[in-house]
Amino acid sequence: MAVEIIMPKLGVDMAEGEIIEWKKAEGDTVAEGDVLLEIMSDKTNMEIEAEDSGVLLKITRQAGETVPVTETIGYIGEAGEEITETAGSAPAPTEEASPAPAAAPTQSAAPTPAVAAAPQGKGGKVRATPAARKVAREQGVDLGLVPGSGPKGRVHAADVENFKGAQPKATPLARKIAEAEGLDLSAITGSGFAGKIRKSDVLVALDASKPASALESAPAKEEKVVELPEGVEHKPMSAMRKAISKGMTNSYLTAPTFTLNYDIDMTEMIALRKKLIDPIMAKTGLKVSFTDLIGMAVVKTLMKPEHEYMNASLINDANDIELHRFVNLGIAVGLDDGLVVPVVHGADKMSLSDFVLASKDVIKKAQSGKLKAAEMSGSTFSITNLGMFGTKTFNPIINQPNSAILGIGATIPTPTVVDGEIVARPIMAMCLTIDHRLVDGMNGAKFMVDLKKLMENPFELLI
Repeated sequence: MAVEIIMPKLGVDMAEGEIIEWKKAEGDTVAEGDVLLEIMSDKTNMEIEAEDSGVLLKITRQAGETVPVTETIGYIGEAGEEITETAGSAPAPTEEASPAPAAAPTQSAAPTPAVAAAPQGKGGKVRATPAARKVAREQGVDLGLVPGSGPKGRVHAADVENFKGAQPKATPLARKIAEAEGLDLSAITGSGFAGKIRKSDVLVALDASKPASALESAPAKEEKVVELPEGVEHKPMSAMRKAISKGMTNSYLTAPTFTLNYDIDMTEMIALRKKLIDPIMAKTGLKVSFTDLIGMAVVKTLMKPEHEYMNASLINDANDIELHRFVNLGIAVGLDDGLVVPVVHGADKMSLSDFVLASKDVIKKAQSGKLKAAEMSGSTFSITNLGMFGTKTFNPIINQPNSAILGIGATIPTPTVVDGEIVARPIMAMCLTIDHRLVDGMNGAKFMVDLKKLMENPFELLI
């Protein structure tokens, strides 16, 4: 029985995903757990595994296409199997071999214990085909209440449809519009695959239901063809760019911010790094960077009790403060087509060697597009470094729901007065943007004073 491969919903805010590459071709044999394809979800690439074994019968959406979540993108089944409207469903019983169907239960009829819930697998998980899960999501059915007709009680799509009352197949948006407008889905012909009702079908039916007078009075919509000037090109936003646009706009419009700028004398930090390069390389096989040392200094400063609000978040519509007794440090990584913020979880429990390994790992994954969703979430504080581009100062935008973000500028030889004499010292600019709802200027300044002291006396990082 063919089962549907759907575009998964990998996060609360995920509405669509872009297919990057199919790892299997039509006709290939697939085992459960094999990587089928790679998709981009918001700002990260994810490998999607097969939930069933069989043959990849058909690919319905190709690489490069952006597909809404829960939409069908392919089918897995037995070799030579034809894909029908009931693909992924249990076969319909024939008149000769099947007993008379039981009457559909009414709302007042209480389910018997035998059919009150579907059998569960390990950990209480309901045994169900991907197609059944998809139908249940679309129709708002609790799979735990659906009796399964498959082996070991596995729930098929037909079981869900019969349990619900054989409602027509429709996308969630189409169903929502129909309910809002009072339209009967059973009277609408679907234009999607296997007759699935889409948003456009509901809108056509809605127009057809309007009185003729209303249609006549409505002004005709003219499709305008926009001719672009010579040398102008329109390009659709990528999924990553859309996610960045949404996140930064939300942060900028939500949090009242201010930025504190400090100069850091990097003389001792440079000396410490030179001494640590060889031993860290011997232990980890990696070169310790200034970002690693700055990250560790930030973590140690954040863990001081007097700076707890620098490592906090606003929750419950900004009515409560969530204090973190740990540090998950986000490190902004610039890519050719956008920006991601991988997270070093539990940085406060790490030695410098551990931090070097962890930070290099997530940064490498970010640069290769291999970050998992969990590696991009849960940050309690973030840092972003533009110093390698010669940037002196800038105002970084907070990575919500963090209360602050630290910007790192370039280290520049600067005339400085030391013991009454003017000498050239390597001075680095640091810019701390703070959410004023959580942290006041004085408290932000105290944090920066402590951080500056630690960075200018960095041997304390090793104590």
